[in-house]
Amino acid sequence: MALLIDCIKTFCLEQGLDKTYWIGYSGGLDSHVLLHLCAQLRKQYPIRLKAVHVHHGLSIHAEDWMLHCEKICDQLQIELIQKSIHAKALTGDSPEEVARDLRYAVFAELMETDDILLTAHQQDDQAETLLVQLLRGAGPKGLSAMPVIKTFAKGFHARPLLSLSRVELKSYAEEQQLTWINDESNEDKSFTRNFLRHSILPVLKERWPTVTKTLARVAKHCAESEEFISSVVREDLATCRGESHRTLSIKKIKMLNAMRQRQVLRAWFMQCGFSVPSSIKLNQIQQDFLKSQADKLPLIRWGKVELRRYRDELYLMQPLSSFDTRQIFSWDLRQSLVIPGIGELSTTMTEKGLSLNMTQVTVRFRQGGERCYFPKRRCHQLLKHLMQEWAIPPWERDRIPLLFIEDRLIAVVGFFLAEDYQGSPGRQLHLR
Repeated sequence: MALLIDCIKTFCLEQGLDKTYWIGYSGGLDSHVLLHLCAQLRKQYPIRLKAVHVHHGLSIHAEDWMLHCEKICDQLQIELIQKSIHAKALTGDSPEEVARDLRYAVFAELMETDDILLTAHQQDDQAETLLVQLLRGAGPKGLSAMPVIKTFAKGFHARPLLSLSRVELKSYAEEQQLTWINDESNEDKSFTRNFLRHSILPVLKERWPTVTKTLARVAKHCAESEEFISSVVREDLATCRGESHRTLSIKKIKMLNAMRQRQVLRAWFMQCGFSVPSSIKLNQIQQDFLKSQADKLPLIRWGKVELRRYRDELYLMQPLSSFDTRQIFSWDLRQSLVIPGIGELSTTMTEKGLSLNMTQVTVRFRQGGERCYFPKRRCHQLLKHLMQEWAIPPWERDRIPLLFIEDRLIAVVGFFLAEDYQGSPGRQLHLR
């Protein structure tokens, strides 16, 4: 008993007694032990505790579980917040992952700045997670399994019982005469984690009694290795930045060996908020994007992501929405103009910009043959050639709004404004 209480006590003293601690409380054995330990700690220190129970709508017993959680929290005098979600998985989705994602979305919505969410994951959970990741073919990041604490929502997500075994938690629960819920879904071996828990780990424990502790140590070693690898990759990623916003320089990436190239690409995808492609697609990217000639325009897609190349740079983006370049809009410059599939045009006052006398223009898109006039050069230049000079990627060129007065092109938003239509003060054009 003392070991478990000291575990929670040490954690909360390290994190601070002025924080609000949210306890993910399912009503099961592990979360009840965590809830009870926190209640015992509150007798020594005035920590703020709140419990959250999520009704997933997956069990016929869910209503009874809610009543059970209310009863236990009343006994321990801990505020309980109950939320209901619809966790039914679509075809092809993992029911476990859908329920987990929705549950954590509830937690995230409740938490304020610097709050800490506590969940009752323990050593056996860590071992199961590592095995799941191993069977998925994960690398050091996946094999790092679950950290004790990490940033989450506006605060943090912590697992203070991660060094303790399921046996130790059950012994505490029996000693304290706790009552808990037995979720029937935990016995369903069609779920990977349950299969490992009931069919694989018991066999391993017969041969190696301390296997869960060993696997937890493996996860810790992998976490340390991953942190070192990540520090190297962060340096490589910073070095490989392109000249344009959120791009990578192919010339710089090619200075790395093939392994470090893949690490930088993965890190870049994640930093940009996109999913990481399969190993096969990564190899294809290295072949088709990094080794192709500079005048090539390769494109590869996965999920809701597009990777493109233009000159020396890689561009990562969401797929371009469909857009009819033949559209023509009449625009009152004093108002914003929403162009479906492109964005919103607007103006702001600036020291020098489009003449204030201008209030009405026509907005069109490139059809071919457009020219811009430069008085100092006393010549017209094809917009096609100018866009090449401005290094505008080809897929963006037909989507840049062009401003016309009658048939004269007077502005290319973000790149060109005819001198004889400039004023001081004037209007600065924006496309968002």
